[in-house]
Amino acid sequence: MTVPPSDSVPSDSAAFAARVGAGERAFRMLLAARGRAFRCRDGTGLGVDETGCAIETDAADPRCVLVRRDGTWDPVDGLAAEARAVLDLYLPIRPPGAADCMTVAHLGQSLDGQIAAASGDSYYVTGPANLLHLQRMRALCDAVVVGAETVATDDPRLTVRSTAGETPVRVVLDPRRRLDASRRVFSDGEAPTLLIAAEHRVARQCARHGLAEIVGVPVRGGRLVLAALLETLHDRGLKRVFVEGGGTTVSGFLEAGLLDRLHIAVAPLVTGRGRPGLALLERERVADGLRPAHRVFRMGADVLFDCDLRAAPCADRDLEPRRVL
Repeated sequence: MTVPPSDSVPSDSAAFAARVGAGERAFRMLLAARGRAFRCRDGTGLGVDETGCAIETDAADPRCVLVRRDGTWDPVDGLAAEARAVLDLYLPIRPPGAADCMTVAHLGQSLDGQIAAASGDSYYVTGPANLLHLQRMRALCDAVVVGAETVATDDPRLTVRSTAGETPVRVVLDPRRRLDASRRVFSDGEAPTLLIAAEHRVARQCARHGLAEIVGVPVRGGRLVLAALLETLHDRGLKRVFVEGGGTTVSGFLEAGLLDRLHIAVAPLVTGRGRPGLALLERERVADGLRPAHRVFRMGADVLFDCDLRAAPCADRDLEPRRVL
């Protein structure tokens, strides 16, 4: 039986975006403000005009969505709950005018910590609301990164289809160059694509793999040096990097201390033994584990933990989940 690709979206996923009008409008404002520098003073705001363009507004303007307070952007008072939840979740990923770099990763897993069955089938661990979240993250970021195993198992498109925004540069980590060029990311031409391989496996002349550009990155112990990879992406202007999977790839970035945020969506599902999500080096004591600052969001039946890995750990474990469809 053919396993559907993990990023194909159920028919009701697009309906989520249409049904949550206020949330989708808030998300589109963030997209409209992406890459633009605003000179708003404290007390002024940003909104979206009738054509969908981001505009500077007065905070009292009914079109205002974000207001500038103490040098940061906050949702305007009185905003619909759906819009506020969307801004709470996505504003840290792409604040208007931000030019700094950020790396954020995501895993969707079962209650028993599996991201797929032992066969590799992941159709679907999480529900349509979380799949819409993946596409929104792609739209907000400059590059989406996956490992070779994800492409080999799922043959994903890694595109933006069920929300507004453009597909980012697709980046496939395949140090040994074991993937063939028939995979969709290398052949569909839907977005610029980079195949990241070990330096010694890349010819000196400009090399391509299907429609993808092959880029060499140093290896150490048989693994790509992920810090060098990020530097390569940043040099290409790809400042916001979304590591979408799989578990080994996300674990590598986390273990190397290269993630700014980590999203883990937990579905009300028990799969039994399968393919685990995070697999990190063992710790001798529970106290040595990572207990990051975090926020909790409801996505349909799933629960998303938004972990801020650059902030001080949060002692409050009784946070009220916010609903994001």
